[in-house]
Amino acid sequence: MSLADITQDAVLKAIVEYDELGQDIFLDTYGFEPSHSYKLLHEGKEYDSKAICGVAHKYAHGDLLPASKFSGGAATVAKKLQKLGFEVKSTRNPNWAWDELVLACDLVARNGWKGIDATKPEVINLSELLQHLPLHPESERAPTFRNPNGVGRKTHDIATAHPDHTGARTNGGQLDREVLQAFLEDPERMHAAAKGIREGVLSGELAELSAFEEEEPDEEISAPEGRLLIRKHYARERNRKLRMQKIDQTRAQGLPIACEACGFDFGRTYGARGSNYIEVHHIVPLHHIGESRTRLQDLALMCANCHRMIHVSKPWLTVEQLRTLIEKQRQFQE
Repeated sequence: MSLADITQDAVLKAIVEYDELGQDIFLDTYGFEPSHSYKLLHEGKEYDSKAICGVAHKYAHGDLLPASKFSGGAATVAKKLQKLGFEVKSTRNPNWAWDELVLACDLVARNGWKGIDATKPEVINLSELLQHLPLHPESERAPTFRNPNGVGRKTHDIATAHPDHTGARTNGGQLDREVLQAFLEDPERMHAAAKGIREGVLSGELAELSAFEEEEPDEEISAPEGRLLIRKHYARERNRKLRMQKIDQTRAQGLPIACEACGFDFGRTYGARGSNYIEVHHIVPLHHIGESRTRLQDLALMCANCHRMIHVSKPWLTVEQLRTLIEKQRQFQE
């Protein structure tokens, strides 16, 4: 027995029974609690998503899927119902993401590291901006998602976490403190990152990227500037037209189509099969990525391994730093 067994028709039958019995009797009859995180929306009504799925299993296969046999989270019940074509709505807001905190911290820093009330125009403007970030799907947003009250509270969380704050601290999280520390260590870089995120959202460029899927599954692929600018960085690197223009320019200069870090030449190793097979790396720092269009001199030819080594952990290496690392390793092995 599993969620994979239920069908759209079975869910609709469970909804009909829910309406006939009412919420309390329906839940008591089948041993479910009210859903606290996700609600199923159907024809203007809300339903307890986990209970509906458990009872839908009865209609699909003749036996109830008990509450103890499955969880009711985003990756289970919500995902299954959405796959079947139903609308699911979160009743709780998601945790603040790094990128959101970069914008909030930028605002607090510009306010002299003091929290800002929810009624202030700058908080209202940030609230509107946060609601346009392509970080959290609509199904995971409660009606209060990043409203001015929540944004105002977050500015106070950040302000009271500042090392110079002498009063009581609010209930901020570890990520708040990490973003704050990033601003204290490199304010110019982080303010530039906030500007890049803000401009990318307002221009629509960030919204056009893959909205809610990570571009790189490896959790170690990260940077202080946040995920949105990383996605923008990867989008530019994967631009097929730019890659071919860079290859054509390199060939016109009489240079080999080879990795600029380790020197690997796919064409020399694999013949015609490897011709033009090379990746490009965008060498402009993330916090400056939104300042201009990509120029060919901003791209470096890289083999997949070296490209991965640049991105694999913080801080990202420059091509020159990686080249030096490779040369040292080669000398050590000789």
